[in-house]
Amino acid sequence: MDLRRLRYFVAVSEELNFTRAAARLHMAQPPLSMQIRALEDELGAALFIRSKRKVSLTDAGQRLLERARRLLDDADSAAEEVRRVARGEAGCLRVGFTASMPYSAVLGDVLRSYRARFPAVDLQLREMFTREQFVAIGQGGLDVGFVRHTASMASDGVVLREIGRDPLRLVMHAGHPAVTGDAVNMADLRDEGFIVFPPDVGTGLPGVLQQLCRNAGFAPRIVQTAREATTQIGLAAAGLGIALLPAQLECVHIPRARYVPIRDPAAVFSLSVAVAEGPVSPLLAGFLDVLAQVSEGA
Repeated sequence: MDLRRLRYFVAVSEELNFTRAAARLHMAQPPLSMQIRALEDELGAALFIRSKRKVSLTDAGQRLLERARRLLDDADSAAEEVRRVARGEAGCLRVGFTASMPYSAVLGDVLRSYRARFPAVDLQLREMFTREQFVAIGQGGLDVGFVRHTASMASDGVVLREIGRDPLRLVMHAGHPAVTGDAVNMADLRDEGFIVFPPDVGTGLPGVLQQLCRNAGFAPRIVQTAREATTQIGLAAAGLGIALLPAQLECVHIPRARYVPIRDPAAVFSLSVAVAEGPVSPLLAGFLDVLAQVSEGA
């Protein structure tokens, strides 16, 4: 059935007067009567009882009125939902983030601001290692990611925009001699053992450690791997080695764990937002706009 004819039918049903219904619809009465006749012919049923004195609904017309109102409401709701999606105000946005991001104010500030501006959007948050995010973005399984990376980690089909650089810290046992100073030189750690992420998780931190040690003239001796940053902090607190982690994790308080700054200016870890190459959807554009506003105000 033609939705336009249903709207005409509802107007006549509510007014029970073709002249008033035509005025309400901003049209002449004869075309309105023709459209109602066409609807009756299409349905094979009389919808109105017409007399010189009044117009009333038939039983079939009464039943159609109930259904027509629901159909028109659904059509209006669908049209509005489509418009909201086109404006980036509705839909599902999939956001990835690395494990250290919740310890930073950036993620929380962006999500809070975005939720306030776009309350109807379904935000799906996924904690993932950087390399996993690159794969998911490239395959269309993730819309945007907060990643920590080095230049060598950049993936084809993924666009990166740096939004910050966070200092790195060495995590060690409280009794380590290096804890007594305000910062440590990497060259002083050539005989130490290090705790790192296993190669398959793709955090990029093992590569940063390699480069920092290389700058200091030695290769790091790896004594332990652990997939979780908090596990590394616990192992360092037990004196089993030294871990290299972003400074935001200093808020993780484990007895006898100490966080020591590094004097090497290269001891930083980039924080970037990652998206797929190509056109940006209205939904993603709204998120990136909020991110830009939060970053500028930080």
